[in-house]
Amino acid sequence: MIEQETIISPAELGRHLMQVRDRAGIKQGELAKRVALSPAVLSRIESGERPVTLQEVQDILAQIDSPESIEFSKALQRTWKVLQRPPLDHPDQDLLWDAEQVAAELVALRDLPDTPHAFERRLSEYIDELTRCAGLILKRDHQVAFIGSIGVGKSTAICRMTGLEVTREDGTVVPVLEAGGGGITVCEVHLRTGPGYGLLIDPRSDDEIRQDVADLADHVLKGNAPVEDDAPGAPESQGISKEVARALRNMAGLAIQRPRGADGKRVTIDPAKALADEFPAQREFVVEVLSRMELHRRDRRDIWYDSASGKSPKSWLRDTFALINNGRHSEFTLPKRIEVVVPEHLLNASDLVVRFIDTKGIDRTAAREDIEIHLDDPHTLAVLCSNFNNAPAAEARLLLERAKDAGIRNLEINASLLVLPRPNEALAMKDDATSTPVESVDEGYELKAEQVELALEPLGLQNLAVGFYNAVEDPAVQAQSFLIERLNQSRASFRRRINEATDGARALLQNHGEERVRSVLRDAGESLRTWATLNSNVPSVQAHVQESLLAQIQISYASTVRAAINREGEWTQLSYSHHIGYGSRRLAVLMLAKAVEEFTGHCKILAATPRYAEAVDLITQSERVLTAAYEELLRKVQLMGQTIFKDALKADSALWQTCSAEWGKSTPGYKNRVAIHNKTWFEDEARRKLEAELKALIDREWLRALQSVTELLEPAT
Repeated sequence: MIEQETIISPAELGRHLMQVRDRAGIKQGELAKRVALSPAVLSRIESGERPVTLQEVQDILAQIDSPESIEFSKALQRTWKVLQRPPLDHPDQDLLWDAEQVAAELVALRDLPDTPHAFERRLSEYIDELTRCAGLILKRDHQVAFIGSIGVGKSTAICRMTGLEVTREDGTVVPVLEAGGGGITVCEVHLRTGPGYGLLIDPRSDDEIRQDVADLADHVLKGNAPVEDDAPGAPESQGISKEVARALRNMAGLAIQRPRGADGKRVTIDPAKALADEFPAQREFVVEVLSRMELHRRDRRDIWYDSASGKSPKSWLRDTFALINNGRHSEFTLPKRIEVVVPEHLLNASDLVVRFIDTKGIDRTAAREDIEIHLDDPHTLAVLCSNFNNAPAAEARLLLERAKDAGIRNLEINASLLVLPRPNEALAMKDDATSTPVESVDEGYELKAEQVELALEPLGLQNLAVGFYNAVEDPAVQAQSFLIERLNQSRASFRRRINEATDGARALLQNHGEERVRSVLRDAGESLRTWATLNSNVPSVQAHVQESLLAQIQISYASTVRAAINREGEWTQLSYSHHIGYGSRRLAVLMLAKAVEEFTGHCKILAATPRYAEAVDLITQSERVLTAAYEELLRKVQLMGQTIFKDALKADSALWQTCSAEWGKSTPGYKNRVAIHNKTWFEDEARRKLEAELKALIDREWLRALQSVTELLEPAT
């Protein structure tokens, strides 16, 4: 057995000692007298500058003599052999220690030379499960990702609920994050707590910027997308988003100007059009724009508030964010992600470190990798934002439906809907039964929540949490409380999982030696083994990995498809590899979800049968083992689909040349032609072999998942 590292650093020890003393209401000088140390020595201990022995710490804690100091003393005496030692300030110390003690017993028994194979497998599975569950609890870094369409009001709501606002001279209050009618923020924005007020950027690479400039050049030199696919004047018509185009123009000194003419009317002057007259060839135009940007000088990655700026911290933060976001700061390049740091808690969630994510607004295409990734992370709360009148928004429903189709579980814990009403919208609600107006905002919220519940019922998500937040009128604590409750639910689910594993493992340890119990285990095991044998063959389905991709090509802007083609299928708005990975995972779900659901039902029936009462821990463990193996299978299939098809796509330059040649033709149907080329590519024999490899992986991993269950079972007599 490998013993975990149990050494506690002087810094962690001293910091927690100081917190315990402060919460006990004891001054540092007073405690120093009690333990016969000088205040300077105690100060160095608390700062981590002076190493201290375990006995010295115990003596100090004895003098503090508070309930927390007693718990601290207990924690210092624990030796962690299997699970990772939690930090001293972790609130689930006792829960994890309970799991550690059981895990240590499991390891000791597993390592005995005469342990039967099936019993050894059960012990090992419990050890692995306890380790996974402990990992979920140990991690206290959580994210709250706000997802919604352009203009829904995410940025404004985030700033209002976190207090990141600035009061102007005229008394109006504005958010720190630049906001407007949508299409303002150039990239995803993260907000977190840090040492001061500052901004950090993750930059776009020079190659990515060159491709963005090529899209801008395409728009300036050749005009908009074909009119039969994108209506004239439609947003995103230049391929890249309008906010990225604005930043690129500012970086190159090509911002559109709208001065007033002699008649008082505004006229539009586009320096990029004038530059295009001078450099009509696309390559020359791109080179000239990149040269004007001076990317080699834009190498700064962070900036921090200095009082010498003469501005308040939040005013400085707002102004500097706007400069970087709009490409007007000469030291910063175009960002891929902006991180806003403030020296205050964004959310009053005790014991958790919470980061807010303001995702890039959805414009027609919700099925984006940067969004869907948040729905499958146990430490991320995906907050699907919706306008009041159309709640739940079509984008939210689509994302939830795709998540269900991809076999993502626990959506009712990891996701929620946040409705963002505007003033008077809630009061405009009428009771469907009586047609009478509501009498209060809260009543309007209740009626809308009922409508949302009915709309989500077909997805089986009628219990999804729904919150309401009018950023103009509702108090910030209303939104804060909603988010905190959702995070608390997530943490509670982690605790339930480790309690279930600990209780099951403890039952195994208590009963493993009794022959009577072993007889019941063999009987129950035979039923589980028979089920596994009967369900070992993976059924075939009429579905293919490319279906999600081809569907997205049809609903995207033509210019979005064009931009993806220019990048060999890899663009944030339309990623070929993401959709193929999703399609691969969905394929596995179509093949296996029914079987996994049936196995769960079979286990529940067995567990409820009185004669199997002493085998309940085996039955529930088998169910959890198959579920975990199935979820791992889905992740592996998704990764393989992404990888093998991405490599094949990258190697086939002819496909991209063929698709690229479809742009700008006088005949309608650009997206249809591209979709046909893609469909033909996937139906080629070489790609059919790749899909066959994927299905073979599903077959192998399913047999392995079933084997992980049958290995837990006592051999038949």
